[in-house]
Amino acid sequence: MTIADDPYLWLEEVTDEKALDWVRVRNAATTESLAGDRFDATEARVREVLDTDARIPYARRRGRFLYNFWRDAEHVRGIWRRTTMDEYRTENPAWEVLLDLDALAESEGENWVWGGAQVLRPDQQLALITLSRGGADAAVVREFDIDSRTFRTEEDGGFALPEAKTDIGWIDADTVFVGTDFGPGSLTESGYPRITKRWRRGTALTEAETVFEGAARDISISAWHDRTPGFERDFVQRATDFYNSEIHVLDGHGLTRIPTPTDASTSVHQNWLLVRTMTPWTIGETTHPAGALLAADFEEFMAGSTALTVLFAPDEHTSLHQYAWTENYLLLVTLQDVRSQLHVLDPRARFAYLEVRKRRTTDSTTTEIIGTDAEENGDEFFLSSSGYLTPATLLLGNADAEPEILKQAPAFFDTEGLAVEQFFARSDDGTQIPYFVVRRTDAAPGPTLLYGYGGFEISMTPGYSGATGRAWLERGGTYVVANIRGGGEYGPQWHTQVLRAGRHLVHEDFAAVARDLVTRGITTTAQLAAQGGSNGGLLMGIMLTKYPELFGALVCQVPLLDMKRYHLLLAGASWVAEYGDPDDPAEWEFISRYSPYQNVVPASQRRYPPILIATSTRDDRVHPGHARKMAARLEELGHDVSYYENIEGGHGGASDNAQLAFKTALSYEFLWHRLAQS
Repeated sequence: MTIADDPYLWLEEVTDEKALDWVRVRNAATTESLAGDRFDATEARVREVLDTDARIPYARRRGRFLYNFWRDAEHVRGIWRRTTMDEYRTENPAWEVLLDLDALAESEGENWVWGGAQVLRPDQQLALITLSRGGADAAVVREFDIDSRTFRTEEDGGFALPEAKTDIGWIDADTVFVGTDFGPGSLTESGYPRITKRWRRGTALTEAETVFEGAARDISISAWHDRTPGFERDFVQRATDFYNSEIHVLDGHGLTRIPTPTDASTSVHQNWLLVRTMTPWTIGETTHPAGALLAADFEEFMAGSTALTVLFAPDEHTSLHQYAWTENYLLLVTLQDVRSQLHVLDPRARFAYLEVRKRRTTDSTTTEIIGTDAEENGDEFFLSSSGYLTPATLLLGNADAEPEILKQAPAFFDTEGLAVEQFFARSDDGTQIPYFVVRRTDAAPGPTLLYGYGGFEISMTPGYSGATGRAWLERGGTYVVANIRGGGEYGPQWHTQVLRAGRHLVHEDFAAVARDLVTRGITTTAQLAAQGGSNGGLLMGIMLTKYPELFGALVCQVPLLDMKRYHLLLAGASWVAEYGDPDDPAEWEFISRYSPYQNVVPASQRRYPPILIATSTRDDRVHPGHARKMAARLEELGHDVSYYENIEGGHGGASDNAQLAFKTALSYEFLWHRLAQS
């Protein structure tokens, strides 16, 4: 199918009434088909998990305060609040409410969704608050006076920006770095800031001083200020594609590039430069492998030194998952066959590993770093640990002591008789693909849900989901997570080998896991379902059109599906480095082999499993036109397709707990209904 032949281009008009009428008809049909006591019960039980006060109130430590954004049944849109560490340690902390988003939305007649807050330190009197309409990526930014609990207006000298994909950050109390929509030509082809400026309080945005301008074909330009005492610096980043960027030190009006590989992750802490390699890097006479973490004295490196200290080197089974600084130490989380381990390194002792303080998790749990505050709280750090059957635990650590349990989430579903196992499937090229299975050990083959993503170096590590437990596992379902290539479970090469022409490896890996589940007797083809969202939604579209014989049902959420036009829709241009350029005939040749929208055939030629396609009208990252057009095409050619589009929700598909509970229930009830019929 060529673009000229596409009869459903009109469905790309996001808010056109004809298109929205099409959506409403299908929403009603899908809702009606699943309505009933069982759906209501599932929705209610999921909502209970999302709303309960027994959840851990994860917070960001900023000096003497811990900040938290909280939603529950009473606060549907949420409240922004803070407390002290002494209070946070108690069972029922006393919170100081700073902003009630429900009250704000009602008073302003807007469907505000929280986008985050940047608190200016050390005084913590001012914040830059980001709010979006319906959960979109594009958002408004307003300055908030914490002491008076009011927004500072432009007339009062406050910083305020209209809806756009904005990048903004404090320099000091009267100055910010800002990249936003300054007018025609100020955005990249991907819709992100092309220009970054220094904006001073009391001046018009049009008077802000330009710091750097990128090219229209770049992904984005950003600038930030490092306010570490004694190491104050300004930086500018030019992202030339999704995986390559140039980082510069900004000194007054001059820029000096940090000469690290553009595809590496580069960061500076105090006098240390860290480089995490994406591909092999030869510097001096040494070649460092992909996935290594290297350190150098920053000033010496900028002066031309090639001396680097290897902090981590990957092997066949082990990769670097996370790293973060405290004031005096460096924390690493590694994955060994998707099992996590925490390490503490001491830079004052040539980055020696403090092995006695490392924390190893069990086979089915993952420990991750969720916060440090090197600026005001020394070597303190927060960890979160959870697994498929293990509720979350929040731990408070320090480099000179074992982490202590700070908060413990309750269990939301019955795990009696359930176990977690790890298996490996052999992909078409012989690569061993790990996957986790959560099931009853004495169960016969039965309904099984296989989840996958496979892109952007995002690792699928074990984690607890009360919703999955209640809606799927408690009812006898088996849950499976596939660690297919495209993720980062085995380092960057687990991802880089699937870029562009290598994309077929993702699909082959997922299909191999599906087959292996049947071969091992865990399930049958008729009882095997699969689910994925965003890039995982693309994966589901490919399973539908290329591997339909492997599945009994599919759930495809906020997906990319028309790969001929993805780069022309919203943020799509930013993903060309991942998928390739469909306007290049040589690259379209391999993209066209899997692009789901172009590969749909009539039901009379090939049977597809029933599929639920779900998206959001307010998703301004992955265009809802992908989902709409695919559903229309499947309907036209006689396939069993259900469709639901949330009017709010952004790329996450839901803007509050009620919408999330409904969306979750919709997916699980669809699967139970369809698998029961197979």
